[in-house]
Amino acid sequence: MDRQIPHPNSEKVSLCCAVITVSDTRTPETDKSGQLLQEMLKNSGHSIPEYTIIKDEKFEVVAQIKYLSQRDDIDAIIFNGGTGIAPRDTTYDAIENLLEKILPGFGELFRWLSYQEIGSRAIASRTVAGTYQGKLVFSLPGSSNAVKLGMEKLILPELVHLRKQLLGDKFL
Repeated sequence: MDRQIPHPNSEKVSLCCAVITVSDTRTPETDKSGQLLQEMLKNSGHSIPEYTIIKDEKFEVVAQIKYLSQRDDIDAIIFNGGTGIAPRDTTYDAIENLLEKILPGFGELFRWLSYQEIGSRAIASRTVAGTYQGKLVFSLPGSSNAVKLGMEKLILPELVHLRKQLLGDKFL
């Protein structure tokens, strides 16, 4: 199903995005989802001034958002991993409690799209998106299929538009 974007962006805008993988086991060499995020962003004309892997610890997720929100060279922060309900999955809790404005449609649409691919297991996905300190923040599950779905269907089509809305007259 090909949907038209209601207000397509006529000009190409490159945003600076931080990619953060939340995992207790991944390394830069084994982080397929983090690599996919970077590749998809670069192929869409965006840059990645920050990529890192952090442990699935609530304080590390919070510290990362607070650090990146102070950087002038970051427009959006995209997390992957730690969105389930296992005891070590803390990403959603850390981010959801910190966001100033939540985009509830992001999680709702992600689960709806995911349900079409994986069925009822989609209910365990605690994806979230919103704003913090003038930055867009997205959190996706750690699987490569989930990253691809979220990026293709939700984040990449709306990234520039959301940044423009967030900044208003201050955009670029």
